[in-house]
Amino acid sequence: MGKASEADKTPTLEENFARVEETIERLESEDITLEGAFAAYSQGMAILKQCNEQIDRVEKQVLKLTEQGELEEL
Repeated sequence: MGKASEADKTPTLEENFARVEETIERLESEDITLEGAFAAYSQGMAILKQCNEQIDRVEKQVLKLTEQGELEEL
């Protein structure tokens, strides 16, 4: 077929943070409808959930240097 579409690509944490900021801006808009606000809120919560999962994965990979100079997983 062809290249993977943009929708198939998982956004990076930074991209997700940018999407959250865009969602907040939409929610702060004076002309947003109640339905639009609910949809934006739902989308924002889904993005935040994905951010939390990405952060959890990174935290599990972080290594901590012990006082003895040994690496240990957190």
